[in-house]
This record gives sequence, structure tokens and C-alpha cells, in this order.
Amino acid sequence: MNPGGEYSRDSRYLTTRITADGRDGFPVEPGRYRLVVSRACPWASRAVIVRRLLGLEDALPMAVAGPTHDERSWTFDLDPGGRDPVLGIERLQEAYLARDPGYDRGITVPAIVDVPTGAVVTNDVPRITLDMALEWAPYHREGAPALYPEALRAEIDAVNEVVYREVNNGVYRAGFAGSQEAYTAAYDRLFARLDRLSERLERRRYLVGDTITEADVRLFTTLVRFDAVYHGHFKCNRQKLSEMPVLWSYARDLFQTPGFGDTVDFDHIKRHYFVVQSDINPTGVVPAGPDLSGWLAPHGREELGGRPFGDGTPPGPVAAGEAVPAGHSPSGG
Repeated sequence: MNPGGEYSRDSRYLTTRITADGRDGFPVEPGRYRLVVSRACPWASRAVIVRRLLGLEDALPMAVAGPTHDERSWTFDLDPGGRDPVLGIERLQEAYLARDPGYDRGITVPAIVDVPTGAVVTNDVPRITLDMALEWAPYHREGAPALYPEALRAEIDAVNEVVYREVNNGVYRAGFAGSQEAYTAAYDRLFARLDRLSERLERRRYLVGDTITEADVRLFTTLVRFDAVYHGHFKCNRQKLSEMPVLWSYARDLFQTPGFGDTVDFDHIKRHYFVVQSDINPTGVVPAGPDLSGWLAPHGREELGGRPFGDGTPPGPVAAGEAVPAGHSPSGG
């Protein structure tokens, strides 16, 4: 928080990369690493979606932390005995301290942990999914989509930069604003960008090109949380997503696409924001709503053309043990 009450995100990531040539000391190696996520977190949800779309379940196994935590970090309370069965740890913090005993930055997800050493390799949110698309390409499933095609990278990067600054992080700037002035500025900036995105998507099915790309993944993880969390909890309440026709139909289109909606856990999302962020919601009461059935309503976006997976194919059924629990989401995907 700066003196004017504006929220500032700590983005001092561990930027070590896992690459095909291993130039940072960590080569792509199936089964060596563990992707640690929480389904509550929009940043981690990007990695969950991309991993599923590309079919990296076997090459890059996943650990799912519980939706709530204290100042000591994410816990593996969903696992028997409260420990990740592979890493053997109770808290993600242990893997960060294994990397650096003096680590004093955020214990964030997604994080990729080197199983042999138990140490975090990277938590570089923007880079993790791009490297999944590029560096892990030999281990993609047959028919995996091109989420970061070379011909469109400049446009994808430009869209991602604006969406991150004014939407992904914009909702947080509104929610954590420490002054009326900072909140109003964040609110106005957020909805001005949502209006522009609505205009962009009115006549095109996807953000860049005619297939799903990394840009759609990054916008989706904010939109899918909008009515459940950001509208009320973060005071982003000019309109609900369901009251913004273009963005609502666009989000439903993605939600109903295999790899998107079938990774979303609304129960975890709500419990994380409303329980952990006690400075905003001191009672810890978790809202019962909203009604989720609308996510499965027809969206009509097929009329705009486009092919979700291009020349590829949809991912198959959700991997064993990775399905969102019944009752935590409508059956999208």
C-alpha cells in the first residue's frame, strides 16, 4: 500500500525457468516436478487450465492446496494427514525455505517444486504457463491447442499486459484500496477496460485470432470470480458480470469449453476470499450465492465463428483424482 492508499502487488518472483535445454539448471523432465496450486487463486487457476488444455497431467503432476491459510502460507489440508503425499510437507512455505532459508517474499501459488530437492524452482506467474506451452511442447497431448502461436505473440503480449494491469490486478486495486480516492480511481479504470473488452469481443469470439489463446485463459480466471467475489467483496459493483451481456456470454462460452469450467471450484474460491481476507470481511461469513446455474445457459457465441482448439481437439475427461468435488461448481466443460 502506498501513501495514497493505492494497492501495489509484490511481483518479486523466483524467475528460475524450467526449459527444454535446462539453461537455468532445471531441464524439462517428466515427473521430476510438482505443480502446486490452489483452485481458489486466479493466478494458479491459469496454470491448472493450461496444464489440462495441453495434456500435461502425467508430465507435470499437480498438488492442490486447501482454499484457506494463515500468514504461514498455503496448507495441504485436503490430503490425508494434512501432508502432500509426494513432497511430504504440510505447508508450501517449507518448499520455499528449502530453496532459500532466508526467503522473505510472498509464499504464492502457482509454484513448481523440484521433487528430488523439495525446493521451489519458480513461482513466476506470467512465465509458467508460457513455458508450459513452449518448453514442454514434446509432452503435449496429441491435438493440444497452440495457446501461444508465434504469429500472434506480439498481440497476445499486448492484450495480456493491459488485462493484467487493469482487470486481473485491477479488481485487487479496488478491493484493497486504502482510501476513497484510490478506490474510485481503480473502480473507474477497471470498468473502463471491461467496457473496451466488451467492444472488442462483440464481433469476435476470442481475444486474439480465432482460437483460444493464453490471452483468453488470463481474462477468464478473473471473469469467473467476478460475481462470486469481486462484485461484492471487492466493491466492483457497477454491474455484475451477468449484467454485462458480451462478457457474460464470452465467459460462459469458455466455461463450457472442456478445460475451463471443469477446473473451477466456486466453493474454494469463496472460502478463500471471504475467510482469509479478514480485513475486508471480519465476520468470516461466506455468502451462499450466487446461483451458478447460469454458467450452463446457452451463450450463442458459435455464431461468431472461430474454433476453440483450432486444428486440435478438446482435452479428454478430467484425470483421475483431479475432478472438482460435486456441488462445488456446475458441471461445465
